[in-house]
Amino acid sequence: MSGFRREAFPMLAGCTYLNSCSTGAFPVGMRAALDAHWATLSEWRDEVWASWWPAWLAFADELAAFLGAPSGSVVTGPNASALVARLSTAVDFAPGKDEVVLTELAFPSAPFLWRAHGRRGAKLVRVPAERGAVEPARLLEAIGPRTRLVQVSHGAFRSGAVLPLEALVTRCREVDALLVVDAYQTLGTMPMDVTELGVDVVLGGAHKWLCGALDLGFMYVRPEVAEALEPTATGWVAGDEPLRFEESAGFAAGTPAVLPCLSSKPGLAIVREVGVARIRAQSLRQTGRLRAAAEALGAEVFTPAAPEARGGVVSFSFGEAEDAAIFDALRARGFVFSVRRGLRVAPHFYNTDDEIEAFTDALEEVVREQRA
Repeated sequence: MSGFRREAFPMLAGCTYLNSCSTGAFPVGMRAALDAHWATLSEWRDEVWASWWPAWLAFADELAAFLGAPSGSVVTGPNASALVARLSTAVDFAPGKDEVVLTELAFPSAPFLWRAHGRRGAKLVRVPAERGAVEPARLLEAIGPRTRLVQVSHGAFRSGAVLPLEALVTRCREVDALLVVDAYQTLGTMPMDVTELGVDVVLGGAHKWLCGALDLGFMYVRPEVAEALEPTATGWVAGDEPLRFEESAGFAAGTPAVLPCLSSKPGLAIVREVGVARIRAQSLRQTGRLRAAAEALGAEVFTPAAPEARGGVVSFSFGEAEDAAIFDALRARGFVFSVRRGLRVAPHFYNTDDEIEAFTDALEEVVREQRA
């Protein structure tokens, strides 16, 4: 069986949507949240915070439950970049404990942020990637006594390559390094239990595989780590009792954005209903089919072949010029996907196996037309 809960996503009626690595399809349930928000704004009274405040906190705890994390350990914000920037203000870089380890597959925000901390003493270490993946052993070798922090992408945004985390957690504990995992490209398509993993920090967002709002990021911080860190970028909401306006040192900031949380609830509920284990099983089957089709046509495929080494994205290229022509031709046929130094195709739980076959058939036809 494939194509779960398609009736909840109106946009699927007008196209073959294979772009969840960029932006997930939006469920019709979002509209009720948006309409209710406007109704509240049109008759505004401050008393609305009596319901908004607990709803905002409850949604953060829904995310925590989804991650296998304890209540109160997840904070929301406008995006993951803003949240990890707050975290970064709590990290010191003493001589001899000043290295920040990243890989070449990190989302660009990561090197931008940590390079800026060079003025505070941070020294950037970049681990190279080959053919869209990082060799885990090479990453572990780069982490040593001088390492203060490691930030990795669990799933690479360009290639879909997945980095195993267990050994990484162990190595970071051995050298007393903070481990930050950007799971934006895997949460919702791969299972993750942050408590079982023992990871320090996990970053995510709603608008890809969780089918939520564009302007909602979230960050889990392991409670023991949160107690030891004191960010300088904080705000009145970060205290234990915010409405008393006492001094705070947590990872929340100012007035919370409630609408992104409320409008992201329907998507998260559907993902939890379908179940990430079932989503993962379908994803592996469909990405395997897509990868095999691209490889058979002679494309350079960046996504790993091993099922355990790939997430929900299949990335491949026939060359920059040919990719552009193929993208335009397939878009004209109603296929929605993306281009990131190659073609990226990302099915989700609402995609059917028939849609995957239709895409691979159309891809073959277009490629042969381009080469004729």
